Parts: sequence; structure tokens; C-alpha cells
Amino acid sequence: MVNTCTVTSRADQKARLLIRSLSGERPAGPVLVTGCSAQTEREALAALGANVIVVPQAEKARILGVAGTLARALEDGSDPLAHLRRALEGSPAGGAEDPFSLVAGSYSFHTRAFLKIQDGCDCRCAYCRVPAARGPSRSLALDEVRRRAAELEGQGRREIVLTGVNIGAWTSGGTGLPGLVGLLLEASRSVRFRLSSLEPERLTSELADVLSHPRICAHFHVPLQSGSDAVLSRMRRRYVSETVRDGVRRLRAAKDDPFVAADVIAGYPGESAEDHVRTLDLVRDCGFAALHVFRFSPRPSTEAATLRPVVPERVRRERAAELSVLSRELTAAYVRRWSGREVEVLVQSRTAAQCQGVSGNYLRVQAAGPLPENVAPGSLIRCVIRQDAPVLPSGLVAAQFLSLEE
Repeated sequence: MVNTCTVTSRADQKARLLIRSLSGERPAGPVLVTGCSAQTEREALAALGANVIVVPQAEKARILGVAGTLARALEDGSDPLAHLRRALEGSPAGGAEDPFSLVAGSYSFHTRAFLKIQDGCDCRCAYCRVPAARGPSRSLALDEVRRRAAELEGQGRREIVLTGVNIGAWTSGGTGLPGLVGLLLEASRSVRFRLSSLEPERLTSELADVLSHPRICAHFHVPLQSGSDAVLSRMRRRYVSETVRDGVRRLRAAKDDPFVAADVIAGYPGESAEDHVRTLDLVRDCGFAALHVFRFSPRPSTEAATLRPVVPERVRRERAAELSVLSRELTAAYVRRWSGREVEVLVQSRTAAQCQGVSGNYLRVQAAGPLPENVAPGSLIRCVIRQDAPVLPSGLVAAQFLSLEE
């Protein structure tokens, strides 16, 4: 199965190449394609191979029935591909499907549990296709969020990641995201919570207050996009650069040196050299720990696809490269600041002598033993980041195991 993304043209291109490759390698077997590109480019993707079956994002929950459909096909000796087409390509029963109905009962490859609380977006940023792929903002009801979180903690999960397209827009019965996080903390015992991307205008004092709780991971992601107010205006973003500074200050007041990352778009139409410098300055001022850098990619049916003047591809590459170098410098500086300090790590794998995992502040840690027998994937442990050689060739941060968190 290929789960597609349509945020950038490169993501679309990589998905198409993979679909073609899988279709050619296994011509007798079905290739399931879903995700955002499947929502916006259904016919084009279906044309990539005779065995390609496209399930739009809005109908993604249908994939849950694939195993049963294939089993029935094998039982009666019929063509599995034909069975899947009938099951997956028909009209949804009762109209649009529930975006929260696709729920993982267990996780084969993840120690963290992911709880989707929101989908869609009401923002209309000039460069973004997400509203076309995901529709308007919708929120999972408060009682259902609490029920699912309690169920995950009851299964022994030690970390829950709250996810969505724009989780800051979550609302249910007059309760917003700050209230939801507070209620989840009250209703849970020991599980820690991590929040996915938070829009700058949503970083309010009310939210920062609840994020200061010790069971909220000190790791945040901010879609900055640009440090230039002129560029932000052309992007139709809902904030200015000072909004970002204020929001990051609140996060730093709430947590002890949190890992704060940011998305940045390089070479947006009309971006001048001065605009680019403003972005570099804002990134340094905020002290982000890492950047996710994207070269501007014009997306079909978006306002930005027709904006002029276009920044030459060579300049986009140069600016993206400069931002990437700065990101590596900021990450190295952040790791150095944490040398000799204790962190809480969710174990993802282990051997007899060491284990690997992710700290609350999003450091990828390799902890040396001796390790107790009951340290296993999914355990929470305390480690101290080593001062002598904190970053290993693999990119992991070296640490020493201290204790198992009960």
C-alpha cells in the first residue's frame, strides 16, 4: 500500500514513481494507493497501472476491510484484484465517511500511540492543497478523545501523540485545545502526551500554561514558513513574525529549554534577498532546534501557483541549502546544551548492552547499560546525556542508563 502526500510536487513525483515500480514488479497483485494525492489525483494515479486501486483520503477507513476481502476471495477461488475493486471503489455507504473511523487497535512498528483528534483545515494559505484534499476542519468529540486516550493508556502505552492537520483548531462543545489537554492530564495517570504541529497564532498564554505540565513532552513544532511579514502576507498566513517570537517565548517559559522545530519555505514567489535574511534572523532569534526546509513548490489550483515574480530554481536551492546548514548548526548547539543532563526516554529497541529511543524533548538517544531485564520497547527510562562524545556517527545521542520509570 502507498500512502501519498500532496504537500509538494516532489512528494507527488516520488509517490508516482513508487506506484509505477510496485505495479510493474507485481502485475498480478493489487497496489493500494490512498492519502491526499489519492483524493486530488484519483484518475491520474489509477492510470499508472492496471493493478492500481485508488482509495481517496476521505474513504481511507475502507482499507480496514482489505484482509477480510482477500480471505473471502481465496476461499471461493475468485480473483482477489476484482474483489478488492468492488469493495474499495464503490460509492461510500451513506455519503462521506467519518475521518476518525480509521483507528489502530495495535501497533506493529511503533512504541508511541497516535491519537487523531482533528482533520481538515479552514485556513486558505495561498500555497497549500491540504484543504482540497482533507476538507474543512473537523474535530473528534471530547468524550471520544478521552475514551480513546484512556483505552491507549490501559493497553500500557507510555506516550500518546495528539495528531491532526491543525490540532490548534480542535474544538468540541465549547472546549478548545488547552481545555482538552488539561482534561486528558486529569483523566490519565502516567502516560505522557506529545503534540503535533501548532500554528503560531495558536500559541496562547492559556495553551502555554497547560503545556507546562511535566507529562507534556518538551517538544513542539511550529509551521513558521517565513520570517518576512511581507511574504507571510502573500502566503495568506494568519500571523506576523512577532507572533512567532511571542509564541516561542511562551513555549520556553512553559518548559525548560524545549526542542522547538519549525517548517520553512525557501523561495516563495516574490521573496527578496532581504526577505530571506529576515527569515534567517527570525530563526536565530527564536533559537529553533531544527528546521524542516522546503523549496517552494507550486501546487495545482492554488493561488501561489500563479504568483509573480517567480524566484529562480537556482536561488531557491541556494536559500534552502543555507537554511539546512543553519538547521544542522542549531541542532548541534541544542544537543551540546543537554550534555550532562537527565532525560526521560521512551525505549524503541534494545540489545543486551544498550537501547535506543526518543526523549521527551525529541533527542534520539542510544543509552548504554547495564540494563535491567524488564527494559523493553515501550518502557520509559531515565538517562543522562554523556558529556564526552554525545553524538554518535549514526546521529544518535550517546547516554548512560540511570533507571526504569515505573
